[in-house]
Amino acid sequence: MSSNLPNIKKEGILPRRKQSVDLNSMMYGKVPPQAKELEEAILGAIMLEKGAFDVVVEVIKKPECFYIEAHQKIFAACMALADKNSPLDILTVVQELRLRGELDLVGGAFYVSKLTNIVASTANTEAHAKIVLQKYVQRELIRMSGDVISDAFEDTTDVFELLDDAEQKLFNITNNYLRSDYDDIVGAMTSSMERIDKLRLQKEEISGVPSGFTALDQLTYGWQPSDLIILAARPAVGKTAFALNLIRNAALHPTKPTPVAFFSLEMSSSQLVNRILSAESGILLEKISRGRMEEYEYQQLQRAGIRRLENSKIFIDDTAALNIFELRAKARRLVSKEGVGLIVIDYLQLMTGNKERNGNREQEISSISRNLKVLAKELNIPIIALSQLSRAVESRRESNKVPQLSDLRESGAIEQDADMVMFIYRPEYHDIENNEFGESTKGLTEIKIAKHRNGSLGDVKLIAHLEIQKFEEYSTDNTFRKFRNINTGDGSTYTQLPSKMNDNYDDSGFDDAPF
Repeated sequence: MSSNLPNIKKEGILPRRKQSVDLNSMMYGKVPPQAKELEEAILGAIMLEKGAFDVVVEVIKKPECFYIEAHQKIFAACMALADKNSPLDILTVVQELRLRGELDLVGGAFYVSKLTNIVASTANTEAHAKIVLQKYVQRELIRMSGDVISDAFEDTTDVFELLDDAEQKLFNITNNYLRSDYDDIVGAMTSSMERIDKLRLQKEEISGVPSGFTALDQLTYGWQPSDLIILAARPAVGKTAFALNLIRNAALHPTKPTPVAFFSLEMSSSQLVNRILSAESGILLEKISRGRMEEYEYQQLQRAGIRRLENSKIFIDDTAALNIFELRAKARRLVSKEGVGLIVIDYLQLMTGNKERNGNREQEISSISRNLKVLAKELNIPIIALSQLSRAVESRRESNKVPQLSDLRESGAIEQDADMVMFIYRPEYHDIENNEFGESTKGLTEIKIAKHRNGSLGDVKLIAHLEIQKFEEYSTDNTFRKFRNINTGDGSTYTQLPSKMNDNYDDSGFDDAPF
């Protein structure tokens, strides 16, 4: 009997397969990554050999790392016994499972004793544990990817929240299960001696990223790799101005120029650039911001500001409400792609972190500071985070306005996580016009190092010229600013402020003029 249906194969109308691949379909018919035999060998070794549990728990942190549910319950019983300092063997594990009401769920005492018969040798227990952990990480990645795919198909999903959530989950997997192992004293000494030998061969005293201020570098030897540095002050004291001086000095240093990144959560990139140009050219910030400059000032801006800065490696990110996950991703890219050696964040309290359930702002700030320290260590570069001080400074009597560690706002964890805590103190900010000797305090700024985990404490005096957003070394004769007249070659002259960052710096022949 003939059929009226067309011959699909002959007529070439076979439906085409979709070009796109459904990722969810790739999981059909596949068993999640697992290592059942190795799980059995690990549990058997724990019950056979004293000390095997200590080896395993260094790698496998929780019962969920095991794929078989019965193995999860047995390992949980082992963890409970270890927590009580009880011996670990077949009898104690069986008894613990019986007390927990889970003995029948794992297959009874027979199954527990059977695990010890599988073990031929306990010599490779650690290697077995690492393989089991790898399988668990694979399962977690599959689970996480499935959640991301499912959420990505939802029209109501906010894409930025999805990215943040995905990065957070991936970071949790990395942070919790892929930690590096400890190092013995020989390995630690080898790397330490290599660094010491390298420093001995250096002619310069500064081993880290230079601050550009001699007295400050003498205390810190530069900003050191993996350090979290907190720079704190009350509003309008000059935190941002000083931080911009630090990145400018690092990027334009004559012998150790360092690429730097500035994350600003408060100001736009154009506002920050105006401040940097003001400090570099010596032109009042107000004039630059308003664009009301004389011709000679505009020429000065071109020569002393733009031409030097355009060759520097300064990267500015002015993303508002930046969270710790975005910062971490951007910082990693800047370090790997641009070779950034110093990161500055302005400022800590404007960042957002992981808002845990029932958590308050103080816990959120604690999480941010902890993550910044982890990031500095991971990237092996210094991170300077600006921070606000509480109003407690204002409430103290006039003679005691100097900031203290207890004044750090919103979290004591900031002090704990930081390798260095610096305060900016300007007497004239508190209407203190003269010191105890009757000398004027105009422009006087003290950088107070209140905590220094790897060095000494001390105070560094600078002179602040906030009209041009610039800080200079303190000396007895710099209550007046020095100016220099530059001949342009066409018969006109313009005024340039001296800068020790300039290769042709020469303070001879300067005309003293009041600031």
